[in-house]
Amino acid sequence: MGGRSDCRTVGLLVALLGVFPSDRPTVRQSDVVLLATTTSTRDAGLLDSLLPVFERKTGYRVKVIAVGSGQALAMGRRGDADVVLAHAPEAERPLADSGYVLDRRLVMHNDFLFVGPAEDPAGLRGLSDAVAAMRRLAERHGPFISRGDQSGTHAREQALWRGAGLTPPGSSPPSWYMESGQGMAATLQMADQKRAYTLTDRATYLAWRDKLQLVPMVEGDSLLFNVYHVMAVNPRNAPRVNTAGGRALADFFVSPEAQALIGAFGRSRFGQSLFVPDAGKPDRW
Repeated sequence: MGGRSDCRTVGLLVALLGVFPSDRPTVRQSDVVLLATTTSTRDAGLLDSLLPVFERKTGYRVKVIAVGSGQALAMGRRGDADVVLAHAPEAERPLADSGYVLDRRLVMHNDFLFVGPAEDPAGLRGLSDAVAAMRRLAERHGPFISRGDQSGTHAREQALWRGAGLTPPGSSPPSWYMESGQGMAATLQMADQKRAYTLTDRATYLAWRDKLQLVPMVEGDSLLFNVYHVMAVNPRNAPRVNTAGGRALADFFVSPEAQALIGAFGRSRFGQSLFVPDAGKPDRW
């Protein structure tokens, strides 16, 4: 009797599950890939060069969500994106080690530089030491615009303040330190308007240089190296992830075709590549 009763109970549960909708997230349409990435790849125009090629080859449509690297990585952790392209190695590694993202791969690099007004009130021009530049900004109260958005650029700025033996001023900022809370292009425009300094990736600065009066101040320090990785989001942590689409886009970024496009990007307009392709090289980051 007990066995027959158990069968009826199981049958009732199955019937009830058919009546009430499941709380499991619905699977995203397989032809759409959500890419969470940094504002620098968008503002520099690189994605406009790469993504149409991927879409023509694969039939996928890519929806770009351009935010700071911190936000992009948080989206990957939550499963709100299928693939992440970021430039914040210190924040990426814990996600990869914890299994939230898969197969973190080196894509490309460029560098950061300090830019500022030509009159250079803080006397930064010509310095090659990024930490010394931070100390001088603090000593001379040079007007500085921070991204303030937990992006890879913001993270590098904060690391430089710490390297200079100074507390990053965002928590209780002095009057000469301002936060834009926006992407790189908007931050450059704000610095230009306020005749202030800022830390920028070279690609976005070159793409916007003709619209700004900001000039390079500090560059060439190894601490200003800026490296990008691509990571597919692990569907084990977020069943709604478009696994095939995310993997296809991640593979594309490191493919010979995409790497050639990355290496050529900006060369005809600026006389130099805005990004250096790195797929397949030893990864120390």
